[in-house]
Amino acid sequence: MKTLVIAIALFASGSAYAQHHGHAETAHDNSVQTYVLLNRLEAFDADHGAGQAWEAQAWIGTDTDKLWLRTEGERVDGRTQSAGFEALYGRPVAPWWDLVAGVRHDVKPGASQDWAALGVVGVAPYKVEVEATAYLGASGRTAARIEVEYDVLFTNRLILQPLVEANLYGKDDPKRGIGAGLSTIEAGLRLRYEVHRQFAPYVGLVYERAYGETADHRRMAGEGAGDTRLVAGVRVWF
Repeated sequence: MKTLVIAIALFASGSAYAQHHGHAETAHDNSVQTYVLLNRLEAFDADHGAGQAWEAQAWIGTDTDKLWLRTEGERVDGRTQSAGFEALYGRPVAPWWDLVAGVRHDVKPGASQDWAALGVVGVAPYKVEVEATAYLGASGRTAARIEVEYDVLFTNRLILQPLVEANLYGKDDPKRGIGAGLSTIEAGLRLRYEVHRQFAPYVGLVYERAYGETADHRRMAGEGAGDTRLVAGVRVWF
């Protein structure tokens, strides 16, 4: 997938900076460490209804070997619209970059399905945080996801976080409302205030747009191709 190639090119030129990725700058530390980030736990008011969404990740391990756990999903009007979980093994391949491989399990939309996963996690130049993952599922299904975020510091505590996520699929999947090619792009701005470094409430504006056959599936279901939402939530890490 083109997005994964772009991400690999980014980590090849990555700068010596990272936030919360647990890499040592010189000798490796063999002690076991943990990190948990609830990046988004939010309520939203969108064009198609009100709901809740989450994105979280955690890792446990040393500088050279980590177990990554990731999850994200959303509920609208009391019903789960999407939910996915990933378990990945990661090893550093460059300063501030991990290569990860493992499995992903999707609960929604549609019937549950499993994927093999391979990707990279790290920090590109100018402190841009990147996650890029390619997926291989049953019957030759393929997918890719890339998420890029950046922190803009207005003060030491008031921080604006732009975030962009793109999803691509290799095959059309009408039962799940997914079309081949570029499926969706989501762009958001979240302004948080760090009451403590590990706890920050935020407000934001998010826009998601479906493309190609995914947009056609949504229109056939009586939905629009685009969706704008106001969000409010908290970001917590420990």
